[in-house]
Amino acid sequence: MPRGKPAGPVRASGEPRQVGGVETVFRLLARLRRAPVLHPDGLVCAAELEVPGGGERWGVPWLDRPGRYAATVRLSRAAGLPRRLPDGLGLAVRVDDADGPGRALDLLLTSSGRGRTTRHLPLPRADALAGPYSSLVPYRVSGRPRVLAAFPRRSHRAPVHGDPASLARALGAGPLVFDLCAEGPGRSWRVFAVLTVRTALPMGPKESTGFDIYAHDARQFTPGPALAAIRRAAYRGSRAGRP
Repeated sequence: MPRGKPAGPVRASGEPRQVGGVETVFRLLARLRRAPVLHPDGLVCAAELEVPGGGERWGVPWLDRPGRYAATVRLSRAAGLPRRLPDGLGLAVRVDDADGPGRALDLLLTSSGRGRTTRHLPLPRADALAGPYSSLVPYRVSGRPRVLAAFPRRSHRAPVHGDPASLARALGAGPLVFDLCAEGPGRSWRVFAVLTVRTALPMGPKESTGFDIYAHDARQFTPGPALAAIRRAAYRGSRAGRP
């Protein structure tokens, strides 16, 4: 083979061969779907995130000072099932300049339970506001493992289905508000920010801003090591296979 650009994706040094297989599978699936492998259809929205600060410190620069940040949110359904059927729901958040100018922070949360066990499990749901969204696996927050979660405030009486059209109609009646929390002592939930989703952006349902929790983290606030190599490979494959 002539020297030059590699013929295919290069696995990171030390990654097991199975990880490369995950990347290949996700790349092929994304090419077939012409969209992200998971959460192919979603609604991208303008939002803002407010960190109240004060009280007990987190040991994390962006959480220990009050602040208000512009944010971009994508709400989506994991499998793209018909809107009235339960599906895994996704809440992806990009916080601009969270860790300083030009340093965005991404969060990827999935519909889940709130209990000590169910906060680690993805749970299908028909109503986007009927329960929490979880990181499923812990983050490292100032060196301590903490699961993250978003709890929606119920502001709409009727169910809000997770498909783009239903979400856009709900936003027309008012913003969607989420309390962002992390596990505290005794695995109780402690609020660290409030996310307000305001308006839909003019992006197609298959468009995304390329959320990546490993490329966009913050000091003392990083994804934990659980399944990290496999998740990175899945992200790489899904991005590489999209048009």
